[in-house]
Amino acid sequence: MSLRQFEYALAVAEEGSVTAAAELLHVAQPSVSQQIRGLEAGNSAVTLFDPHAPTGLVPTVVGRAFLREAQVAVSAARRARATARAGGEELEGEVLVAVQMGLGTRQLPGALTALRRRFPRLEVTVFEEPNPAELERLGRRGVLDLALVAEPCEGPADAHHLGDEEFVVVLGAGHPRLAADRVELRELEGEPWVRFGRDSALDGVLRDVLRDNELTPITIARVSQTATAVRWAAHGLGVTLVPASAVPQAYEHLARPVFPVVSQPVVAALRNGAGPAERALLELLRQETWHKSAFFSPVS
Repeated sequence: MSLRQFEYALAVAEEGSVTAAAELLHVAQPSVSQQIRGLEAGNSAVTLFDPHAPTGLVPTVVGRAFLREAQVAVSAARRARATARAGGEELEGEVLVAVQMGLGTRQLPGALTALRRRFPRLEVTVFEEPNPAELERLGRRGVLDLALVAEPCEGPADAHHLGDEEFVVVLGAGHPRLAADRVELRELEGEPWVRFGRDSALDGVLRDVLRDNELTPITIARVSQTATAVRWAAHGLGVTLVPASAVPQAYEHLARPVFPVVSQPVVAALRNGAGPAERALLELLRQETWHKSAFFSPVS
């Protein structure tokens, strides 16, 4: 088995076909097919992909287990190559960043822009994950280089507290509570709520808020993105509770801090043995403002 075979198998799983994987990798289709056959033959003739699936090539049960380990191996190899090539201002390679949904919405883009300006040959991949359990699983497997989370992931990680995110409530245009600079949570009794997926960290925060303030939730909708929740609340579908930095500027006039204050820490969790790219990103994140008052001020 080779890293090239691992990369080819991961591309097939991502694209769902050998043809699309070949296009992604910029290689001939027979080359991809040959590498996959070699993998299967070299592993006691196992079948990694089901060729009869109606939606394209789908990993089998054995294939999914294999691909998880292949991803770990490929990520480790890329990090090793990046570290070996790193030298002064010629830092290059790949950094994989995961963000707990709603955190660092304004701070992370600024840090990444500065990082790319300093190291233009560095490739950074970022994805937003609503489920903290999934982030923890990825962290334990060593797939992530850096994660922005409310609590440090279990497993080998180097945690750094960057600051705190204060939550705000977003109200519909013309809502009577907009007359106040701050909204008491108990005043929201009877309001319909735009919420998030049940397994998401954001909905966990809201569940705690509803319970602690003895509010009976009326769930009008569940969404998967903070921007969607804000837009729907702004249109009067219901109210929502999000980190202040997740409110787009066009909707800030509809957002209000709440009382009692709702906040959560923002932690940058680096994998153990983090390289110079991850360390550089951490330092840039430290320079960002991690308190809502610096960029959010309610407009009456």
